[in-house]
Amino acid sequence: MLNMGKSLLVFTGFMGTGKTETGSIVSKKLSISFFDTDNLVETKMKLSINDIFKKFGEFYFRQIESEVIEEISKKNFAVISCGGGTVLNPVNIYNLRKKGIIINLYASAKVIYDRIKADSYRPLLRCEDPLNEIKKLLAFRKDAYNDCDFSFDTDGLTTHEVADAILNNNDIIKLLKI
Repeated sequence: MLNMGKSLLVFTGFMGTGKTETGSIVSKKLSISFFDTDNLVETKMKLSINDIFKKFGEFYFRQIESEVIEEISKKNFAVISCGGGTVLNPVNIYNLRKKGIIINLYASAKVIYDRIKADSYRPLLRCEDPLNEIKKLLAFRKDAYNDCDFSFDTDGLTTHEVADAILNNNDIIKLLKI
């Protein structure tokens, strides 16, 4: 599973677990590039994720996301924050794992809900009972999220605390070729 000399740190996890902010902090502390796959999809499509979902649907979004993952996974010396559903396609994880250490960030459904309930740009949570939908999606994605090299619980922690925990993890640092 893990090979020596990985040059990418890849953050996976459900929305609201802190992937983007934590990844950005880690990249700055390591002085390496940072990429957010959702932002890359939006740039490629010249549309917001909400608009992509509205105009083309989730399936199309996932296709574009996979194209972005295939391209970004070829980079060296970078931190990548993946959209919450990236892990649903095993090809995405295969591509990211070639050079990357997969780090899953997780939190309880209630904490996730509290963090994102005010966000209007979460297309999968536009429903009558978002907390219940979070629980369903977490259960559905559980095995995919567990297919990681390391995982960190972000409940009750700031993104800086999570970033520090990652950067102070000797097993991760040993694997990282920077």
